[in-house]
Amino acid sequence: MMTFKKFIIIGRCLKKNKGDLLLKKFDYFLLILLIINVSVFSLIMAIERSAYDLDYYMDSYEKNDVFEVTNKSYEELEKISKEIIGVLKGNSDVSDLNPYFSSKEISHMRDVQNLFSFAKILKFISAVSGLIIIFSYLRKDKSKIMGKWLGIGLSFNYLLLIIIAILVRTNFNKYFIIFHELFFNNELWLLDPNTDLLIQIMPEAFFIDIITIILLRFVFYIFFGQLVGYIFYKKGKYNIPHYVNPKKY
Repeated sequence: MMTFKKFIIIGRCLKKNKGDLLLKKFDYFLLILLIINVSVFSLIMAIERSAYDLDYYMDSYEKNDVFEVTNKSYEELEKISKEIIGVLKGNSDVSDLNPYFSSKEISHMRDVQNLFSFAKILKFISAVSGLIIIFSYLRKDKSKIMGKWLGIGLSFNYLLLIIIAILVRTNFNKYFIIFHELFFNNELWLLDPNTDLLIQIMPEAFFIDIITIILLRFVFYIFFGQLVGYIFYKKGKYNIPHYVNPKKY
């Protein structure tokens, strides 16, 4: 027969196993969240770096014959591009674009600026929460499992990139419209290439090329994240000491 002592021991074991199971599930949640954080941070970084690249704008103008279409000089378009980049960065007010664009174009650029501002907040949240998770795993000497998850989990982004690349190349206009319908609650983005300067300097070819650049930069950042994960996996243990309050002793 089972004695009371054995019953207590079994009960403690079951309680411990249940606690371990909960901890394991929580680990899954944190590791998945870490992968999402790194992915989101990398994507926004790739978008920002591409959208703030003045050289890309000027090269695109030359490639797409924008100087001829707009009848504007290199210096004029360079100044306009710097103003646009300043608005996207949040360093300039949208009203600074008044000399160049119509009220409809200005309103759309205000929506775009708000979208970039939201992306900055999202990037900050992803960076902070990601660093907290990474540091917590280093302190718990679980860097090896974290590194393994980073290496494998971030690989799913490559599949996503392949799908996006196929969509962009097969029917760009369709998915360009879907994107705008998802992220804008108005039709201010529907501009006339015959009269609106904004769409003249940023034709379809402009967006196709910049999306390609964004995807390539995203691949680089994701690969870098996997490299860091590999280092964590190979190192395995970091022994980061806990803070001890000397006043207690």
